[in-house]
Amino acid sequence: MDDAARDVARAHRPFPLGRGLLWLAVMLIAADFAWIVAGNGNFGWPVVASYLTTASVLEGLSVTLGLTVVAMTLGVLIGLPIAIARLSNDRLLGGLAGLYIWFFRGTPLLVQLIFWYNLSTLFPEIAISIPFGPTLLHWNTNDVITPMTAAIAGLSLNEAAYMAEIIRGGLLSVDRGQVEATDAFGMTRAYALRRIILPQAMRAIVPPTGNQLISMIKATSLVSVIAMADLLYSVQTIYNRTFEVIPMLLVAVLWYLLVTSVLNVGQGWLERRFARGSERGQPA
Repeated sequence: MDDAARDVARAHRPFPLGRGLLWLAVMLIAADFAWIVAGNGNFGWPVVASYLTTASVLEGLSVTLGLTVVAMTLGVLIGLPIAIARLSNDRLLGGLAGLYIWFFRGTPLLVQLIFWYNLSTLFPEIAISIPFGPTLLHWNTNDVITPMTAAIAGLSLNEAAYMAEIIRGGLLSVDRGQVEATDAFGMTRAYALRRIILPQAMRAIVPPTGNQLISMIKATSLVSVIAMADLLYSVQTIYNRTFEVIPMLLVAVLWYLLVTSVLNVGQGWLERRFARGSERGQPA
């Protein structure tokens, strides 16, 4: 019996020859591709290295990051009440929230950005007035809608529509019994939402929100069409002068990859943090 136990303890799975050969083939193909790319002078790697940390590129990167933070923050703040209205039993609130989501998700972001940038052609003045009454305040539209404000308005309002659906899905993922328990304890809807429902919904909200944040980083490149000096616009300005198109695009690609890689790490950390309660007892 002891000999049999020792034999079982020493037993091991046979080496998966087929899988090993597949790994070897993939590594050889990847190494060959990397060698071809590194040795191809048309990529202009010395030019990439020289422009990677220039002042204009870093300024464009800072604009991209700033736009992402502002637009994502406003998108979440606007999307939360829209999601709550979408779940409301009030048909007027639900209808207005559904109309908002339908419009901003149904039209391209690029079109929305161009629309905001050219708003003065429709409304030369922006005014606050009493309906069918006198005007209280008014501004010249061209003074208010700059490339920066047009970019923030377009990105944040579009993002709010997507975040509203993400938050709504997260709220619906909370067990109905939890909501009924808050009613039994006499909690107000606002207090129950803040202390009970939202913390549990975060498990379902965080992963798609991380994806939206990464998408937002890339979506900011669209603001280059309205002369907003983001990362892509900065490299375009340089290659319009130097005609080094591919190297400058590679500069933008490398920065986008670096930022999204950092965000992926942060997203993974947040997912593990909010999933701790559901993974109790599992190995780290």
